[in-house]
Amino acid sequence: MFLGLLAGCNSAPKQKPVVGVVPKGANHIFWQAVHAGANKAASEYGLEVEWNAPTLEIDSSRQIAIVDSMVNRKLAGIALAPVDRAALVSVVERAAGMSIPVVIFDSDIDTRKRLTYVSTNNREGGRLAAGELGRLMFAEGKVAIIGFMPGSASTMEREEGFRQELKAKFPKIQIVQTAYGMADRARAMAVTENILTAHPDLGGLFADNESSSAGMMQALKARKTRKVRTVGFDSNDQLIQDLQVRALDAMVLQDPFKMGYESVKAIAMKLAGQQPPAEIDSGVYLVGRLDMEKPDIVQLLRPDLSRWLSSAKPANSQ
Repeated sequence: MFLGLLAGCNSAPKQKPVVGVVPKGANHIFWQAVHAGANKAASEYGLEVEWNAPTLEIDSSRQIAIVDSMVNRKLAGIALAPVDRAALVSVVERAAGMSIPVVIFDSDIDTRKRLTYVSTNNREGGRLAAGELGRLMFAEGKVAIIGFMPGSASTMEREEGFRQELKAKFPKIQIVQTAYGMADRARAMAVTENILTAHPDLGGLFADNESSSAGMMQALKARKTRKVRTVGFDSNDQLIQDLQVRALDAMVLQDPFKMGYESVKAIAMKLAGQQPPAEIDSGVYLVGRLDMEKPDIVQLLRPDLSRWLSSAKPANSQ
């Protein structure tokens, strides 16, 4: 009987190494695509994904607690999209001190103690937005920025790229105000309303993330005005419809599926004794209405995520 039990133990499948994936949030389609890409890489490289995220995308304290728990349990690796580039430094460095490889994705962090950085070229995304708005506004007029939150590296880089491109290519366009939606569509709508009231001659708006883009469009549609030219960043079903009917002029898209895939792949490489690149560019694309049916853009606008999310392991409650 003992030999039978021993044989049964020997035949038990070996437990897969667990990789923690911690985005800024979980509700938006962007993060769901990251999750799907992470699961695909895990399936290919013999890993398991533990997915956990703050309820609010601005909650750095909650994100720190999630990562702390993963470090304490000594997961095989962690992929993190930091809510704040400074606030998450200590927990990332603690993981590195315990030889847990940490991949930073989507938004940068103020430490080099990371395995790699997987991201959109956010400054280039900002430059693409500025170039399109400059063209739409015939190179002159007033614009405003509806941002995400101060301290978020990715969106701050988009704003920097936007400002740099306008200054270099469109000196007659003036940025009159920058306001922050703080990951809240209602707040983004309210600050857009305030800007439109303060600057009735505004010619253009750039929103540098999904929730700000959604709030911006809600404010414009409430006023039933199309005299303000618009460029958003990231997409959802409503923004896609807005682009289709020309309410939104253009959007800048990322490839979150690739972001999640490359993040987990980099950890797999490290566990196999290989060294991934120090930085991995996941791509950035300017999309107008006429681009919407291009096959590569369709994949970004309407990704089929069901295959990679249907069997996803739920996040632990921390």
